[in-house]
Amino acid sequence: MTPEELAAAGLRYDVAGPVATITLDRPEVRNAQTPLMWRSLATIGEEISDEVRVVLVRGSGRSFSAGLDRAMLDPAGAGEGVESVAAMLSQPDDEMSATIDAFQRGFTFLRDPRFVSIAVVQGHAVGAGFQLALSCDLRVVADDARFSMKESALGLVPDLTGTKPLVESVGYARALEICATAREVGAAEAAAIGLATVVCPLAELDETVADLVAALTAPLPGAVRETKTLLLAASSRTLDEQRRHEREAQVRRFRELAQLMSSG
Repeated sequence: MTPEELAAAGLRYDVAGPVATITLDRPEVRNAQTPLMWRSLATIGEEISDEVRVVLVRGSGRSFSAGLDRAMLDPAGAGEGVESVAAMLSQPDDEMSATIDAFQRGFTFLRDPRFVSIAVVQGHAVGAGFQLALSCDLRVVADDARFSMKESALGLVPDLTGTKPLVESVGYARALEICATAREVGAAEAAAIGLATVVCPLAELDETVADLVAALTAPLPGAVRETKTLLLAASSRTLDEQRRHEREAQVRRFRELAQLMSSG
């Protein structure tokens, strides 16, 4: 995507060596999200090169993301020619489902085993913002962070792929309580229940992220990618199935290491 297209979607995308940074860049509305933003995130996901090893997802300003831009719930409020969530109401069920599927692709690419994705969260991560953070492999959280799944308060459900990673992070009962009550989860609680990978003072957020990125990019790329692939599927496999995939992955690693040694 061009910088102009990204700006129109409220996004920035920067690559420095093995690290790509996606920034939600609508600070005037606390990085509230839109359908155009979701579709653009999906396009970014398709364009990430194999050289990228870490993808950071951040929000500009004081918050990660306040969730869905409420203007998107009003067909008139979105503006002429702007895709809104409200516009889906005129679609038949199968088209509405297909539209949501397209939106979800702006979140699912973050599970790609080619790289490790990290949500860098400060301030509020609400609704779609919470789900975007959940879509990342890891969450580095400032001590002022507040998570909330607000969908139930609007009579809706979380539909941007956040339910599965939330259950995997905190368990079914806690996930149900967080979603059904739409309450806020602070940074300290997020760490205690397994939602946050690391919590640090806001002033140390960038340094903490930089240290984690350095640690993640130190091993050979293939080792991290194979490990992520193994772990992503572990819960859906039997032990014997997982053992087989571990063996196959290790054979590939030994072969690559042998090639590197012989070429060196």
